[in-house]
Amino acid sequence: MGAKLYVGNLPFSTTDQELQQFFSAHGNVVSAKVIADRYTGRSRGFGFVEMSSQDEAQSAISALHGADMGGRVLVVNEAQPQQERRPFDGRPKNPY
Repeated sequence: MGAKLYVGNLPFSTTDQELQQFFSAHGNVVSAKVIADRYTGRSRGFGFVEMSSQDEAQSAISALHGADMGGRVLVVNEAQPQQERRPFDGRPKNPY
């Protein structure tokens, strides 16, 4: 089973393909996705990479956490499961 990695502090110009290439030196990349703002389409500066095995994922974490990519220091660690969020209804929270 593969392992999903969180990659933070990406340069805003990074594409999915560049992210995949950057991680492919450390194993087989199943998928690579840079997360973009849904309204502007601009990168949010982070993404997710899925490696084909846990060993490859650990190798990528060891080699790339703290590495430089486009003048920015990457944060690479194992992705956490997405937490359940309440739906946003558009109203401000009541402070009382």
